[in-house]
Amino acid sequence: MRTDLHGPLSAYAARLHATAGDRHHVASPLGAWLLLAVAATTVDPATAEGAAAELALALGTDLPSAAEVARTLLDAPHPLVGSATALWHRPGQGDGGPATWRAALPSTTEVGVLPDQTGLDAWAREHTLGLIETFPLRVGPDVVLALASALATRVSWATPFDVADARDLGAGSPWAGRLRQALRSPSQGHRCAIVSTAQAGDVIVHAAPAQTTDGAGLVVLSVAAAPQVPPAEVLAVAYDLSAGAADGAQPAGSRSLFDLPLGETPLWTLTEQRVRTRARDGREERHTAVLPCWSARSDNDLTAPALGFPAVAATLATAMALPVERFEARQTAVARFDRYGFEAAAVTAMFGLTSLPPEGVARTAELRFGHPYAVVAVATETGADGVTGPWHGVPVFSVWVAEPEEVSVADASDG
Repeated sequence: MRTDLHGPLSAYAARLHATAGDRHHVASPLGAWLLLAVAATTVDPATAEGAAAELALALGTDLPSAAEVARTLLDAPHPLVGSATALWHRPGQGDGGPATWRAALPSTTEVGVLPDQTGLDAWAREHTLGLIETFPLRVGPDVVLALASALATRVSWATPFDVADARDLGAGSPWAGRLRQALRSPSQGHRCAIVSTAQAGDVIVHAAPAQTTDGAGLVVLSVAAAPQVPPAEVLAVAYDLSAGAADGAQPAGSRSLFDLPLGETPLWTLTEQRVRTRARDGREERHTAVLPCWSARSDNDLTAPALGFPAVAATLATAMALPVERFEARQTAVARFDRYGFEAAAVTAMFGLTSLPPEGVARTAELRFGHPYAVVAVATETGADGVTGPWHGVPVFSVWVAEPEEVSVADASDG
């Protein structure tokens, strides 16, 4: 599964993070990619050829493969990463197309009538451990369909960080003078390395594993390059290195500390001292890492064509026979990294919108039966086959109402 998804997801992440640039932000490329992949399950290339090609380009793989990845991940959720998807439509709309799209969705995808804003906000809270309290988009009368995904995790480190003086972040760090304390990796349990990369030169890597549940875990990888390296290149390296992080493997390109000069760089300080060691060649390598605590919240615009949501709107409109004329797509994401653990959540949402009827003038007539009038009771008789019987349309009783009565006490109280 990782081999099938890692390349397409890395490419998608590069495009998504590029929309935020170098500002402090958090995103879930997986949350957005999964939403595209869920939509891919509904596509009939014969009726949406152009949009299907655009969607495949955004996903970075063919639609059947993406759909299968979505079903596999969503129908067998990770114990530490809650996930949910939903496809909603307006009452009486969305059922006009072929019924096959509904059966093709992951079995866990919620399908039904579009909730109101209170319901959408409740859905976001329920599926993000309460970390996101409001849905990314505000529902209006022109919304005819909504597609949403949620991912959330809250984990504790298998081994918590130690506390360090923030000055240990380095004399050149702009944060060293702003903070009082930072985090230091413990002597055991975390992994650190200096890695040589083609994209960003030498980078430093720290991996913190969370406590496992039923054999399932989570590893949070931190990667830093020289200050002049563009954020996009550092993020790309982080995604590349993440491929082996779950296995605890030493990153490809890891450098021996004995191949580096002693002294200080913007990324590390390397010292040497005489110690007792059991290392085979008498040369022992030790790593430690100093990181700040951090938290982030972002509202990410997903309307750029390269992110695939224009194609999603078009394909769902075709599959569900809905009059979608335009769309909105956003993602709300939050995350926090501290001494004892990590938590993060993202809700990705897309609305398909249609034009509202033009404004006009409405007249309302209130009909008042305030003087004598006639009443006729007519029988109806229609069989299961739609054929009417002999009583159908026959007036059975008729009345001329000339003496009205007071509403009874019981009827008045019932009203």
